[in-house]
Amino acid sequence: MKMTKTYLTNGKQLSFEKAQVMAIINVTPDSFYDGGKFSSVFDIVKDAEMKISEGATMIDIGAASSRPESIQISPSDEIKRLKEPLIQLRKEFPDVLISIDTYYSEVANFTIDLGADIINDISGGNMDDNMLDVVAKHQIAYVLMHMQGTPQTMQINPFYQNVVEEVKTFYRNKIEACEQRGFDKLIIDLGFGFGKTLEHNYVLLKQMNEFTEFGLPILAGLSRKSMINKVIHTSPVTALNGTTVLNTLALQNGANILRVHDVKEAKQAIDLFEFYKGVK
Repeated sequence: MKMTKTYLTNGKQLSFEKAQVMAIINVTPDSFYDGGKFSSVFDIVKDAEMKISEGATMIDIGAASSRPESIQISPSDEIKRLKEPLIQLRKEFPDVLISIDTYYSEVANFTIDLGADIINDISGGNMDDNMLDVVAKHQIAYVLMHMQGTPQTMQINPFYQNVVEEVKTFYRNKIEACEQRGFDKLIIDLGFGFGKTLEHNYVLLKQMNEFTEFGLPILAGLSRKSMINKVIHTSPVTALNGTTVLNTLALQNGANILRVHDVKEAKQAIDLFEFYKGVK
């Protein structure tokens, strides 16, 4: 199936003619790599400014950690953490696409009203039955991620008969559910590290091209994850080189968006890949 090249979301163009960089900004105290990084809204804005200058076309703001065994916080606590940073970021960067990393429909609704352009849901609508209705109502771009279980349980013996086919079935069902609501501005994220063993992650990465059959853009979220560290014995702090290697493999296998902590290196990977691809 031919892929959709452009979405119009909250009045902005989201183009997939070339791979894009989505920059991670965590306003959480407990994320696996950069939790507790910011002490003020000013710091968040400065970090976003740097990442945009390095080539990010999207910034993804998360207010709740989704690392394994993380503590689930309430929608009201998420909103409390997100409100001021989002207001300020929208004011400072009116043309930049802002994504909100949440699985709560209440948070999605609130942040869309404040100017969010994309909702990035690690649960693919499974943790809040109202989420698909909210994104359909607003007709806003939606990252539909696959996760087995919840952040609290996802790494307790994840099991699949066939990980690629089972994740494909998940997408067929979710895409149909969205289409029934008259909604099709979807981005798929295979959910590396979310209810998968090390081997499951690498099978999905290797067979990412299989998911182009849906005709939807694919987001790869590989940045500094344990699937890197377990193979080359790094830590989240020292996993930048490993991240770049896996981002390059993801680009070769059909990724349209790289969601990363390190924008400059991801943008360089994209530029090199595009040049390589264009050589006759």
